[in-house]
Amino acid sequence: MEMRKLPGTDVSVSSLCLGTMNFGQQCDEANSHEQMDYAVANGINFLDTAEMYPVPPEKEKQGMTEEFVGRWLKKSGKRDQLVIATKVSSRNQAGPMRTRDATAGLTRENIFKAIDGSLSRLGIDHVDLYQVHTPERHANFFGRRGVESLDGDDGVSIEETLSALSELVKIGKVRHIGVSNETPWGLNEYLRLAREKGLAKIVTIQNNYGLLGRGFEVGLSEICLREGVGLLPYSILNRGVIAGKYLDGAKPPGAKFTLYTRDADRYNPARIEAPVRQYMAIAKKHGLDVVQMAIAFCLQRAFIPSVIIAATKMEQLKSDIEAADIKLSDEVFKDIADVYREIPDPTA
Repeated sequence: MEMRKLPGTDVSVSSLCLGTMNFGQQCDEANSHEQMDYAVANGINFLDTAEMYPVPPEKEKQGMTEEFVGRWLKKSGKRDQLVIATKVSSRNQAGPMRTRDATAGLTRENIFKAIDGSLSRLGIDHVDLYQVHTPERHANFFGRRGVESLDGDDGVSIEETLSALSELVKIGKVRHIGVSNETPWGLNEYLRLAREKGLAKIVTIQNNYGLLGRGFEVGLSEICLREGVGLLPYSILNRGVIAGKYLDGAKPPGAKFTLYTRDADRYNPARIEAPVRQYMAIAKKHGLDVVQMAIAFCLQRAFIPSVIIAATKMEQLKSDIEAADIKLSDEVFKDIADVYREIPDPTA
């Protein structure tokens, strides 16, 4: 497993990061622990979670994923070998938090409550990367493609949020900070305030990115490359859609969009079938597995230090990890580019 530095830091992370949002929903605790055992044994040192997980969110289960990870960390004794990332929820997160009132927003008080809750559930004294899960303001994230007006309450200012995060860095509860589901304006605002106010710099952004949704390349990728911010892409497989298992309206037993309708319109709209079939054809032409091809594609993007993978079954995780050793040829990239010119970004 290749090791890469998070931009502007001395933190080395594996090129693959184990995402945990399924832990507590499709994955019980035993399966979650098995996944972490296998991932770490095979070179992954980077785990990503969030205070609102698991997904789909349920009030009664929120915080459970961090608890699963925390009990595994205690059992395994591997905390010092790992980079642990988690996220603080904004008022735009779905549903009230089980552990605190997230509806009050990304204030200093709420951020301090949130980190203490996460540290308690994880059973650790600091996190290596602490991320704002969504913007506080109304913006185009979670699949929304544009902002048509600035009417409405933007909530807590980015300056207040960044100041609170910077305090956490100073007191040692957080090593580095990042954002998630951010826009070009939002990321630039965090970077501007860090420069002008002497606050902690954002080192990562966790947004949706993959073969079926490359909107990040419009604006955000240039900012990342020029400003030294790394993308940690999530849902790179469109929740498994790129594997072709939902084609022609199929509903495989136990699959995410068989069990849940949440996010199906975002990740599995009808218009996605044509590019899925074309990417599957490219993989077959070059003797590749389409899922591994999608992961390898992300691994070879200059603005990505680590790719977040998530699985519900061990065979999926094993296949995903094998993708870390695949290097796509120029011919594969050319074929991908041909499809992308014809059908760019069927999902956001």
